[in-house]
Amino acid sequence: MTQERMSRQAYVERVLQLYRQAPETPARFSRLDRRLAEKFYERQVKIEEVEAAILLASARRSLRSPEAPQLGPIRSLHYFAPVIEEVRNNPLSESYLEYLRRKLATQGATV
Repeated sequence: MTQERMSRQAYVERVLQLYRQAPETPARFSRLDRRLAEKFYERQVKIEEVEAAILLASARRSLRSPEAPQLGPIRSLHYFAPVIEEVRNNPLSESYLEYLRRKLATQGATV
């Protein structure tokens, strides 16, 4: 469902759902996460862009070298904000997103 047909509340809930489903994110969100999701709505960030950014950031974390230092857990939706801007400026192809989904699935992570 595109943002144009979504209410503000439905949009915010969908963003928060995508966030909670991402690997290494908390099961609950904060009021600051909700506020950021509302800002995404106001800025007309597409749900597809949010989903692509969460997928990309999750893949970057999960597919890091095993020798790299371990990263701490993601504690806020704000973690994904720079990646959302990156995706908005440089959209990812559907084939690349599918590739990332397959790579994450082989790692046991899903978004």
